[in-house]
Order: sequence, then C-alpha cells, then structure tokens
Amino acid sequence: MRKVFSVAFVALSTVLFGQVAKYSNEFLNVGVSARALSMANANVASANDVTAGYWNPAGLLFQQSNLQLGLMHAEYFAGIAKYDYIGASKRIDSNSVAGLSFIRFGVDNIPNTLELVDANGNVDYSRIKSFNAVDVAVLLSYARTMPKLKGVKLGGNFKVIRRKLGDFGGAWGFGLDLGAIYDYKKWRFAAKGRDITGTFNAWSYSLTDEEKNTFEVTGNEIPSNSVEVTVPKLILGASRQFMVWSDRISILAELNLVNTFDGKRNTVIKTNVWSMEPMLGTEIGYKNIVFLRGGIGNIQKALNAKGNAYTTTIQPNIGAGVKYKIFALDYAYTDIGDRSLALYSHIISLKIDINKKPK
Repeated sequence: MRKVFSVAFVALSTVLFGQVAKYSNEFLNVGVSARALSMANANVASANDVTAGYWNPAGLLFQQSNLQLGLMHAEYFAGIAKYDYIGASKRIDSNSVAGLSFIRFGVDNIPNTLELVDANGNVDYSRIKSFNAVDVAVLLSYARTMPKLKGVKLGGNFKVIRRKLGDFGGAWGFGLDLGAIYDYKKWRFAAKGRDITGTFNAWSYSLTDEEKNTFEVTGNEIPSNSVEVTVPKLILGASRQFMVWSDRISILAELNLVNTFDGKRNTVIKTNVWSMEPMLGTEIGYKNIVFLRGGIGNIQKALNAKGNAYTTTIQPNIGAGVKYKIFALDYAYTDIGDRSLALYSHIISLKIDINKKPK
C-alpha cells in the first residue's frame, strides 16, 4: 500500500506540475503580503512597497525608504505545504528602484516507499526514505519613472523558476513580466502583463530501472522529459484613495480584472478564447498607523452539495495591519466561512523600512 502511495504521489505531481500547461506554475498565483491577500489580491494598482516586485514592478517607485525588506510565511492543507516569501528593494536614484524576490512553495519529508519491499519480498521499514516536492521562483525587478511621460511609471521582472520532485525529476523555467502605472488626478490605473513571452519550463526525469518497474507494476505511466509553457496573462487595475475626518482616515478601494487567453476558465466572464476574473479590495486606515482590510475574489461556479446544479461561490477575505516606526505587521484571514472551494488560511507578513526617507 505504501509503495502504491509513493508512486501515485509522483505520478499525480507529474500531471499537476509537468503536463497541464494551462495551469502551470500555479504556485506563483498565491501572492505575497498579508495586505494584498486580505484585499483578495486586488493590488496591481496600489502596491507601493517591496512586494510590488511581485504584484506590479512599477509600484516599487512608491516605496518610502531607501531600502525595504519583506517577509511572509503561510501554511496550507493543515500545515503539510509551506509557502515562504522574502523580498528586498533598493532605491538606485530618484527615478529608479531595483528589487529581488524569493518565493518557495513546498511539501517536505514525503515518505518514499518505492524500496519498502526488498528483492525477497520482505517489508523492511528501514528502507523508507524521504524527499521534497519544491517550487522556487526568483524575481529580479527594475522600475523607472518616465520623466517625459507625466504620471507614467514602468517596471519589469525577469524570473527564474526551479521545480523539483526529489531525485525523480525537476524543471528549469524562465519568464518576463511587464508593469505600468499611470496617475490621473486622484485615480491610479495599472496594467501588468505576466509571462508576456510565455514562461517555459523544461522538465527532465531520472528514474532507475527498479523505479520504472514499480511504476509499470502499479499501473502508472512513466514520466518523460517535456516542456510546458505558462501562457500570458493581462491584469488591469484601478484604485483611488479618499481622505476623511480631517485626513485622519483613509479609504482605499481597488478593482482588478484578470484576463487570460488560453480558453474557457471557471470565471464570471468567459468565452472559448478569453476569460476574465474580477477582484475587489478595500483598505481603511487611521493616521496611517492602523488598518482594516477586506476583499472579494475567486468568484466561480461550483456544484452544490447534491451535485445536481451549479451555484456561484465567492472567497471573502479580511485582514488588519499596524505600522510602528520602521516596521509594518500585517495579518490576513482568507476564505471566510469556507464560502469557496479554496482552503482558508492565516497569513502573516512583515515589512521593514531601512533608512526611511523623511516626510
């Protein structure tokens, strides 16, 4: 039974991670920072700190310090899978900022029972080993103000992706993102093209003859070297901030529209070629010290409990944050009340300003 489990896991991972190009590199859709996640990932226009390296690199130009550091940790599936982010951004001059982001999503210490039974048919638990299934991405970001184009800021990412299934196989991938922000009066408009040239992942596998034999005996397909492509995605955003009560209270609202062009997806608006998913987030702040946030996203059609009809599901998120001197601590609680098919999680992130610019 344990041998079947290990083979099934590798086979399932191969299908999920190595063959379904439409949903490849899905770990990069999770997002970074509790602030953004509590706003249902509606953050393409309002990202204004180190995390903009992920959301929209053009937003790095709004950071309020010479150097910023960002950290986040989250756990999924009852702690089985762990998601970690660390980022840094540095102002080069008054018109440009560079950033570096590291993202890891992994399941560690998975039992490998392929060799549980020895050549004589005896079960030997000492032969059980472990392996990790890990996805890693490194994003190199650069943003620059365009002096000749008033209100326009541009940014880009070059990303390197490494995915690994223990010693069974792995992939290397490379991709590009482009982002733009335009300020018009009190509105901020943004656009981000993710994987604009397609992000290519080249998979290769290294299985011993014994492991291949185990795959065949258990009825699993032996994985082969392949290439998957993450197709481009266009995210459009608009945000506006309102100040009330003698500028003590700020109210930020943002709408994002995520557009994909790889056929029909399970989104609110869809055709055979194009699909669009809306995300709405808001943030209420008091004296730029304490913040309350909320958002609605992940709007999908799902079968009801009886399995005889489709209903619309949504994912509401909430969160809070506090700033103290050079520190900003944020918290998000996603999928309130299990209203959508996604799993809810507690998210905590930290941002540190170094050599903060005077106001």
